[in-house]
Amino acid sequence: MESFAGDLREMARTPLHQSHVQAIRNLGTEVRFDAGTMIAEVGDPMDRFLYILQGRIEIIDTYTREAYLPSSLGPDQFIGEISFLSGGAYTLPLRAKEDTVLISVSRKDMLAAMSRIPEMSDIIISVFAARRRRQVEEHDTSLKLVGADIDRDVRRVAEFAARNKIAFQMIDLGSEDAEEIAQSCKLSGRQPAVVFGKNRVVDQPTPAKVAKLLGLAQHFECHETVDVLIVGGGPAGVAAAVYAGAEGLSAVLVEDLAIGGQAGTSSRIENYMGFPTGISGSDLVWRGEVQALKFGTRFLRPRRAEKLERRADGTFCVTLDNGKEICAKTVVVASGVQYRRLPLNRLEEFEGTGVYYAATDMEARYCRGADVIVVGGGNSAGQAAMYLSRAACHVHMLIRGESLAESMSDYLLSRLEADPSVTIHYKSQIKALEGGAALEKVVIDRNGADWNLDCPAAFIMVGAAPNTDWLSETCDLDERGFVLTGDKVGEQSQYTTSCPGLFAVGDVRAGSVKRVASAVGEGSVVISHVWQHVQGN
Repeated sequence: MESFAGDLREMARTPLHQSHVQAIRNLGTEVRFDAGTMIAEVGDPMDRFLYILQGRIEIIDTYTREAYLPSSLGPDQFIGEISFLSGGAYTLPLRAKEDTVLISVSRKDMLAAMSRIPEMSDIIISVFAARRRRQVEEHDTSLKLVGADIDRDVRRVAEFAARNKIAFQMIDLGSEDAEEIAQSCKLSGRQPAVVFGKNRVVDQPTPAKVAKLLGLAQHFECHETVDVLIVGGGPAGVAAAVYAGAEGLSAVLVEDLAIGGQAGTSSRIENYMGFPTGISGSDLVWRGEVQALKFGTRFLRPRRAEKLERRADGTFCVTLDNGKEICAKTVVVASGVQYRRLPLNRLEEFEGTGVYYAATDMEARYCRGADVIVVGGGNSAGQAAMYLSRAACHVHMLIRGESLAESMSDYLLSRLEADPSVTIHYKSQIKALEGGAALEKVVIDRNGADWNLDCPAAFIMVGAAPNTDWLSETCDLDERGFVLTGDKVGEQSQYTTSCPGLFAVGDVRAGSVKRVASAVGEGSVVISHVWQHVQGN
C-alpha cells in the first residue's frame, strides 16, 4: 500500500543542481557557526531555509545533548522537513558538529523561488516529506505523551498528532522513561502529561495548544480579506485548496481537527484511480495538503467555524471557535459530514475511552488482542473491520438490516465474509455500554436476544449528519441539513448555493456522490466558479 511520502532510507540522494544553488545564493546570505554552536532549539520557528556549504550539522538529544542519530548533514544538503512550508517549529535541536558555513534564505523568499523553479521544488519537497515520514515512523521528536492509555486529554492530543502526521512518542505511565520525564519536568507521582522539549509541560493539554507549539496555528491578520475561505479539510476542501493556490488566489483553509476529514479515518482506499495497491485516506489527503502549501494556501487548525455572516458589501465573515474572524470574498463550504451518535446511555462518557468514530493506527493500539465491535454497513465500516482484524482478537460487525449488498462494495464484502477474524451479525445493534473509567462491556441485541460481550472498543460508523450548524441563515438547506445547490436553488452551477459567492462541495452538498474521487473532482472544479466571482467583484 502507498504511504504519504517516500522512504528516506531507500531514496537515492538527488543533490540540488548548481543553478539551484546559485539561485539560493542570490536570495540569501552566508552565515557561519563554530563547532558546538546551536543552530536551532526545540520550538524555534522554521522560518529560514538553510543550505550547507561546509561543515556538518547533527541532531542532538533533547536531554543528554549528545548526538541523537548516527548520521549528520553535510555539504550540498539542506536542513528541515515539511513543516518549513507552513512555517512550523523544530521538534529536535540542531548543532554544528564542526565549523559550518550555511546559506540562509528567508522562508518567504525561498517559497517564492520554489514556485518559480519547479525542479528545485520537487527535490526539496520530496526530501522534506520523506524526513517527516521517518520522524513519524521512528518517533523522532521532542513531543512526548505520557499516559494516553488512561487520560482522555492526552489521548485527544495523540489522536490529533497521529491524524495530522505529527511525530510523537507514547510513553506508558510508570515506565522508566516516564520517571525520567517526571524528574526533568518536576511532575509529581504518576501524572499523565504532554511534554514538548526538555521540560515544557503543556498545562491542561488540548490539540490547539499543541498546534501552537508546533507552529501549525498559522498567524492570520484579522483585517485581511482573502479571495476564498475553505471550511473543511477533507478531500473536497483540500482539492479546492490546491487549485485555489495554483490559480493565484489568496486562500485559507480552516479545519477543526485533522486534514483528511471523514476520509482521513479510512485505513485503506482501493478504488481511487492511480493507487492500485491502495492508500489510506489520511495519506492521500496529506499529499494534497503539501501541494496546497507549495502553492501558498494557508491552513488553520484545529479551528472550528462557528458562524457565517454576509456583510452588505458582499464580503463573508466567519467567526472561529477562538472568537476571531476571517473575512473572504468567497467561501467554499466543504465541512463534510460526521457519523451519527447512537442514542445510548453513557455514550458521551465513553467517547475517546472506548467509543470511537475512526479506525486508525491510534485507535488500533487500544484494542490489541481483544474483541471489538464495528457498527455500520458502509465501505468505511468495512475497511475499519478489515484493518482492526490485524490487531484485535476478533471483530464483530453489527448490521441492523439483513444484507450488505446495497451499502457496501462487493469486493469488500467478499473479503469480510472470507476473513476468519471477522463475523458479521445481521439484525443486531448495541443496546448498552458498560464500564468504569473506560468501556469494558457491550450489551448487544442480536436478533431479539441479549448478548453480553467483553469489549474495550466500539467503532460507530452509521449514518451521516452534515456539519452545517455554523451556516445559520446564510443559505438554504434541505430537511436533513445538507446544503442545497444548483437547480434546487435556481442556479446553473451545481456548486452554487442560494447565497451569491457561497459554494458547497463534497459530502455536505445535497445530492453529492459520497465518494472520495467525486469530492476531489468537485473541490477542483468549484475554483473556476470562485475565480469568476472574485474577478466579477
